[in-house]
Amino acid sequence: MQKILDCTLRDGGYYNNWDFSPEIVDAYLSAVAKAHIDYVELGLRNYPKSIYSGPFAYTTEEFLNTLHLPAGPIYGVMVDAKTLLDSGKSIRQAIHDLFVPASESKINLVRIAAHFDEAEQCGEMITELKILGYIVGLNLMQAGGKPSETISKKVQTVAKSSPDVIYFADSLGNMDGDEVMRIAHVVKANWQGSIGIHTHNNMGQAMSNTMVARDNGVTWLDVTVTGMGRGAGNAQTENLLAELDGIDKYKPTSIYELVIRYFEPMQRECGWGSSLLYYLGAKNDIHPTYIQNMLSNPNYGTEEIVGAIEHLKKLEGTTSYNGDVLEEALTVGKISLPTESKSDLSGFFAGKEVLLVTNTPNTTKHKVAIETYIKTRKPVVIGVNTKHYIAGDLFDYFAVSHNSKFLSENEHYAEITKPVFLPKNRFDEEEISKLCNLSMLDYSITIEKNKLATYKNYCVLPYDNTAAYALCLALIGQAKKITLVGFDGYEMTDRRQMEMNDIFTMIAQEFRETPIQALTPTTYPVKAGSVYAPAI
Repeated sequence: MQKILDCTLRDGGYYNNWDFSPEIVDAYLSAVAKAHIDYVELGLRNYPKSIYSGPFAYTTEEFLNTLHLPAGPIYGVMVDAKTLLDSGKSIRQAIHDLFVPASESKINLVRIAAHFDEAEQCGEMITELKILGYIVGLNLMQAGGKPSETISKKVQTVAKSSPDVIYFADSLGNMDGDEVMRIAHVVKANWQGSIGIHTHNNMGQAMSNTMVARDNGVTWLDVTVTGMGRGAGNAQTENLLAELDGIDKYKPTSIYELVIRYFEPMQRECGWGSSLLYYLGAKNDIHPTYIQNMLSNPNYGTEEIVGAIEHLKKLEGTTSYNGDVLEEALTVGKISLPTESKSDLSGFFAGKEVLLVTNTPNTTKHKVAIETYIKTRKPVVIGVNTKHYIAGDLFDYFAVSHNSKFLSENEHYAEITKPVFLPKNRFDEEEISKLCNLSMLDYSITIEKNKLATYKNYCVLPYDNTAAYALCLALIGQAKKITLVGFDGYEMTDRRQMEMNDIFTMIAQEFRETPIQALTPTTYPVKAGSVYAPAI
């Protein structure tokens, strides 16, 4: 018999730190009850964490007692197998730390989320929870792409403990209908009980995959309101109810009202849902948390994210999220010794004005004046990165330092006819091979906190920043003066603003003899001028 499980407050919590307002919670609980939803997963069970998370990250018995849970649905929580296994205690003790007997709780359902390599250790968890009187589900995560033999063995293993339902989850959001059918049939062949599916929408197929699963004997169907959930989100409660309207017992009207009044505004604010970037991540077996964390950080532009995806897809093990790996992807990864460069840029621009150009709104606004300035004053013009509003023939050089920026712009490099400064120690052989048509000037980089210095063949930067790299090129080249256009700046609280402020402060302290002037509006601590001022 078909069951709908709505897990909005649990999976949706990845977007608001499990901190839903009481008004939304009350409206949600009322709506799911009126819609005749079978199961409602209220949140997670966790040990205390060292960061703030809202109440639905813990869903304690004390918190449950503050909620009005309308009659109708069976309420539950999810616990990660990893939470229990990493507790430092026996499984039995960890279960009893986090759960009271079902007869003493407002919840009756517990689902265990487990990776395939944790399945053998889940039997005792299932047994202990069933002894406490709970309905128990086991979610096998990242089932997509696993060999049928592997799935069979894991299902047979967990089946020995007699859970009430075995789920398979499309955690990376990259399954299609054929894959859903294959896995559903493998699970059915090795398990006589109920089967569930949890889909993600990274490739826009969460809803269709849920319906394929339903047509192939899967009876527990996970959904969330507006698809609110980690990464691109899940199959939408309202869409599934619309599909089943008039066929089953469900009453969708209250959910429709909930969506329009509360969740669509929240979706516009938080930004869950499928997109090209989530699609690319799913296509390349990249855990959606990588994409979500990049999208949620205003410091990373679209080009940096695309470049990071290009880097991540070359790595092994990105099906699990690792913050250090994300940092590597965004900051180019391994940096070789800078002394590998044999170039010497000392005095390269001696006696000349060097104009650094970045691509920002002020560059567009003052395009005509900037181009006129270049034609009449004839500075050495270096483009920071390679995509620009300014006419390409006005540049003398380009400067590139970020792998992420390079990877997102690499198709554009075939059009470049001017020499490019870049740190070869930041790129691997495959990436360098894509630049074989370019004239490359090697100037290396190393990153060292609180230090900015220039040497004949490399620079030391406090941050991984292409504008800082270009400034160092002009400084080691002994430019007579350095002028800037398009150095607009950011909000004062933006990390990028703080970094550039530090960089200009360090340059002012170490290179007092080289005048630096911004010719378009800037919020950086640098001398102001104007691209419209006459030459004196």
